Parts: sequence; structure tokens; C-alpha cells
Amino acid sequence: MPLRAPVMSDKSSGPNGPGDDTSLLTKTKTRTQRPPLYKVMLLNDDYTPMEFVVHVLERFFGLNHAQAFEIMLTVHKKGLAVVGVFSFEIAETKVAQVMDFARRHQHPLQCTMEKE
Repeated sequence: MPLRAPVMSDKSSGPNGPGDDTSLLTKTKTRTQRPPLYKVMLLNDDYTPMEFVVHVLERFFGLNHAQAFEIMLTVHKKGLAVVGVFSFEIAETKVAQVMDFARRHQHPLQCTMEKE
């Protein structure tokens, strides 16, 4: 018996002729989710000077003097204020930078983060 080379057959042809395959192909779309965001907040205390808080806001959050002053007043009057919203790693870094800077200058300023 002679060996035959494999040949594509048109058995999968649909009722309308060759190439009309009625099987359904589905394409799954992968959608990347945005990472969760975290609010960075400054908390009020009775000892940290207002100008130090303004300096922290300008230095670590890139705010101009007027913006920093406004947020500092919010912290002072309301007890806390959100100073930015960031990805986890950036928020964590900013909190660590502010806390370290405050400690080095012997101020009890508190900076925290929470999931938005």
C-alpha cells in the first residue's frame, strides 16, 4: 500500500460552500486594571510650626507656596488634609520621606496613607 501525504480536506465547509465555517471563534480581551491609589495625609499637632509644614508640602509634594499654605491651614483647622493621591509605592515613599524629615528636625509631624 503506498503512503499518502496528509491533505487538508474541506470537510469543515459549511452549507454555503468551502470556507464557510460555522464554528465560533472567541477572542478574550485582557484588560489591565489600574493599580489602587492611596491618599497621603498630613495630621495636625500642637508643636510642628506652620512654616515647617509649608516647607514639607513644597519640598515633597511639589506645591507652590500658596497651595502649600492653603493645605497647611486645612490641616491646622480640620485636623488633617489629603496632600496627594498616588500609587502604593509612591505614597509609601512620600510618607517615609516626610516622617524622616520631620524626625530629623525634631518635629512630631505625622503623615499617613490610606487606600482611596
